[in-house]
Amino acid sequence: MPQNNSQASLFTIEFKQLDTLLNASRQLWQNRSFECKQLPWADSFPALAHYVWSIPDADIDAIDACQVRLNQSLLPFLQQDLSTQGLTWNMELFIANLSPVTSSVQAKAIMPAPLIDSDDMAHFSAHIKGRKWQQITAFVAQLPDSTLPVLEWCAGKGHLGRLIAKAKQRSVVSLEWQQSLCDAGQRFADQWQLPQRFVCADAFAGQNGQLQAKQLAVALHACGDLHVTLLRHASDKGTKQVVISPCCYHLIQAKHYQPLSAEAQMSPLMLSRADLQLPLQQSTIASTKHNQYRLQEMAWRLGFDSLQRDMRGEDQYLPIPSIKQSQLNGAFDSFCLWAAGTKNVPLASDVDWAHYENLGYERQRLTRRIDLVAHLFRAILERWLLLDRVCFMQEAGYQVELSEFCANSVTPRNALIRAFK
Repeated sequence: MPQNNSQASLFTIEFKQLDTLLNASRQLWQNRSFECKQLPWADSFPALAHYVWSIPDADIDAIDACQVRLNQSLLPFLQQDLSTQGLTWNMELFIANLSPVTSSVQAKAIMPAPLIDSDDMAHFSAHIKGRKWQQITAFVAQLPDSTLPVLEWCAGKGHLGRLIAKAKQRSVVSLEWQQSLCDAGQRFADQWQLPQRFVCADAFAGQNGQLQAKQLAVALHACGDLHVTLLRHASDKGTKQVVISPCCYHLIQAKHYQPLSAEAQMSPLMLSRADLQLPLQQSTIASTKHNQYRLQEMAWRLGFDSLQRDMRGEDQYLPIPSIKQSQLNGAFDSFCLWAAGTKNVPLASDVDWAHYENLGYERQRLTRRIDLVAHLFRAILERWLLLDRVCFMQEAGYQVELSEFCANSVTPRNALIRAFK
């Protein structure tokens, strides 16, 4: 059931506490590691600095890939530094938000019973990757029981709306801007005689007209401004039910995050697009060859960055375009000549290529450690962003629930916001 006013105030209290915590810890997570020449917080957190430099390079990715291991590794040294400084962070809140909260036991409880029979399931899930289909079915299982018509926001081919129409016997309007996806989705809906209709339109182009008061609006992993636009339009229209799972917070049109709720608008936090990528940053255990290429690319990019700073006489990071993996099979000097040509950087005739390549690898080791510490805060920042959305809907007169709709192993973007009038 939707929460009462007491629950609403608890969300507000938690948001304020997390806001205080994130502001106090900005030195540790709000930095651009590629631009740093040393640990930016080494003087303030010496025990943590000493520890991260003691971690073997070969262990960094494994620690980063497991949030529990990351927490266990870094937290004792962070607490030691805080104690030395006499700082009083809300450690109980901090620790509670360090990790995704869905345990394996909870995950089993979240997994839904089959929504349609097995024969239909095979057709409905065809050409959909296994984890994506799990996400869709888990999301649909969390929808409120009602007879309200459904608006599927940013529908793609309408896989989500299709299952809602079939399993819940609800009429569905699927909004999608690509005509080819609309056509493909409509063909499937017509073939199965489903009450699903596609509307080809841009969600940013004043599509609040598609929203109605007596309606359920849904969005599964609509990115950045797309799900924010839905929340704004739905609150304006007074749409009765809204269920979303946010994704890709950094995909916004503005240079900085535009807070939704009154609480967030009062926060001193100024979040860049790079900051908003933090919740999405998590290493995966890839093949040895893939990791070698990734680390080599990082080192070469940083080596070129050191070179271009000296050549241009400007101590400022200069990003370069994406590269093909084949470019890493050559020599470092060839890579730099390509990068310099791309960015119109004049190079001296006597460049010490070995020197700059070594600088690149030194900065790569530094960058990985800065990022490792920042990743301690990725779940906390995501919770802050989610609570901003929750508080915004509460301020618009909705009762709101915040939970998970599937296990973290199915997707790390497993947060579910359900808002009811």
